[in-house]
This record gives sequence, structure tokens and C-alpha cells, in this order.
Amino acid sequence: MIPATFPDRAEIARLSAAMLLDIKAVHFRPEDPYILASGLPSPTYIDCRKLISYPRIRSLLMDFMAATVLRDAGAEAFTNVAGGETAGIPFAALIAERLALPMTYVRKKPKGYGKDARIEGDMAETDRVLLVEDLTTDGGSKLSFVEAIRDTGATCAHTSVIFSYGIFPEITKTLGDAGVTLHHLCTWHDVMAVARTRADFDTKTLDAVDSFLADPRAWQAAHAKT
Repeated sequence: MIPATFPDRAEIARLSAAMLLDIKAVHFRPEDPYILASGLPSPTYIDCRKLISYPRIRSLLMDFMAATVLRDAGAEAFTNVAGGETAGIPFAALIAERLALPMTYVRKKPKGYGKDARIEGDMAETDRVLLVEDLTTDGGSKLSFVEAIRDTGATCAHTSVIFSYGIFPEITKTLGDAGVTLHHLCTWHDVMAVARTRADFDTKTLDAVDSFLADPRAWQAAHAKT
């Protein structure tokens, strides 16, 4: 069902952050930092994949995402919705259903046998593709998916995520230089604003996370393992 209402952007951010906290998708561990895929340490970790197990919250967030894309990009902006392997696939299916569009998915790399394809499903050269993923940090990982989509001849100028870290300013340039606009529901700043009003984490932990958010690169350098 195509959403017919467009909630206020700030309210979407607040509600999205609260729901991620509700399902315990948000994890803070400043004393024993997580190691990200980049190899860098972080006192924060978010697991958006958990959303697939919570149908009511999942449905609300997908409504928010569909409404955000329709509001920001336009009702006729896309002809295809592509999910990035693997976390983006279920969310792309849900968004495609809401926007009444065909769905495809993009492999991280060719599967190495058969057609050796990166795109699964039907994608035409004339398609205008919305890339859907669960989250983004600095935007770099999105570009490989965008490149694979464009290699088919289709266009891909927009990517939508549930969660954007919102602390790495280079993301605007990284995606912008590639001609890609990012749409997101909430960031770490939104999560922290809601977390400060709740009892999910103690003040010491939240203060430590805030120090990371204020200057993530300096925090990572100071906490990198040698």
C-alpha cells in the first residue's frame, strides 16, 4: 500500500530512534569497543537486521521510509527497487511492495558460476533504480552496489536507509560526487536524544558515546589497537 501521508521529518527521526531502542537494536560499549568492518573501533553498534523479527515496528519504519522517498524524490521517481546483499534485501522487498514497483537485488560480488550475475531479478536499461539498504556509515559501501546497477545501463541516483551514522561529513561528498542522494530515517544524534530521556543506558555510558560522536576519527585513533 502506497503511503498517503507524509509525517514531519523530525517526528520520523524521533519515532524511528525510539523503536530501534525498543527492540534493543542499539548497543553501546565504550569500555570494550566493537570493531567495525573497516577495522576501526567504535563504542556503538546498531543491528537493523533485528527489525525483520518485529512486524509492527518493521511495518511502521517501512511506511516512514516509503513516505520519505516519495516526499523527497517524487512519486514517479523510480521504476525499480534494488536491495543490497544481504541486509537490504528484505527491506527492499517491503519498500517495493509499498511503492508498487518491481524488486531486484544486488550481490556484493559475482556469484562465480552460472550467469555470474550481480543483479538478480529483471532490471532494464531504462529503469530508474532506488537502492535500499539497512544503514550507512560513510557511504562508501553503497558505491559498489550503485556501480553494479549502472553497469546494466539503468540509472541509480538515490539510496534509502533506515539508519545513517550522521557523524562522518565526508558522506555527502562521497555520494554526491557519484551523483547519489541519501535518504534516511534517523542518525546516532537522534538515538542519543531519545536515549537521554530513557533508562536504557547509564549517564556515564551516554557521555562516553557522546565523546565519540563529537569527533569519531579522533576517538578511533585514540582507541585503536596496536
